[in-house]
Amino acid sequence: MTPPATAAERGDTEFADRAAPARAGTRSARGALHKGQQTRAAILDAALGLASHMGLEGLSIGALAELMQMSKSGVFAHFGSREELQISVIREYHRRFEDEVFFPAVREARGLPRLAALFERWVRRVSMEIDSGCIYISGAVEFDDRPGPVRDALAAMVQAWHAALERAIRIAIEEAHLRPDTDAQQMLFEVHGLILALHHDARFLRMPGALDRARAGFARLVAHYATAKGRRADRVAVAQP
Repeated sequence: MTPPATAAERGDTEFADRAAPARAGTRSARGALHKGQQTRAAILDAALGLASHMGLEGLSIGALAELMQMSKSGVFAHFGSREELQISVIREYHRRFEDEVFFPAVREARGLPRLAALFERWVRRVSMEIDSGCIYISGAVEFDDRPGPVRDALAAMVQAWHAALERAIRIAIEEAHLRPDTDAQQMLFEVHGLILALHHDARFLRMPGALDRARAGFARLVAHYATAKGRRADRVAVAQP
């Protein structure tokens, strides 16, 4: 069973559906890439590495051509413009994010086990990006006041992820794992705040223990909203290997 089918069968299609443009032209070509597609994939991988360290604004056709030992016209032929290159990088980052965070987590049981898995996998992702950076976060800083297609693409990816998290929270309410009066949007705001604080303290301040503090914050947040049934489900999920 492929991850997209699993998500669809469980009714959690918001993230996958809203992110569909991000996957177009990347997922379907796996395993059977032609030479041109292989070259484009290699350029995109290099561009993602550059953007992770230098930001989306640090991307340029010239810098990428030098890194790939290609001509500028060769790189340009695959993307057409710097703007399209930036948008392609955003989409590729999002595709990898959903493969590492979203799809594995939605295999977990509905309710708190799934919500906890989404948060834990997000934390692990941030922990691996301490020396590079999160394009969702760095891109928001770069493009928060710069309207245009790049900002729109980035905002769409972040909004899709937020919709998936909010849906997970609402499912936990439906499963009676969280109190019926739980404000899903407020809980989402607080969960996202934990991730932003983690990224800031771990990457910028290099503070030891930031990962543990983020996990402790999530546990405290869940405890505030959880029902007795939810606490039992959460304990079972934590006890699983």
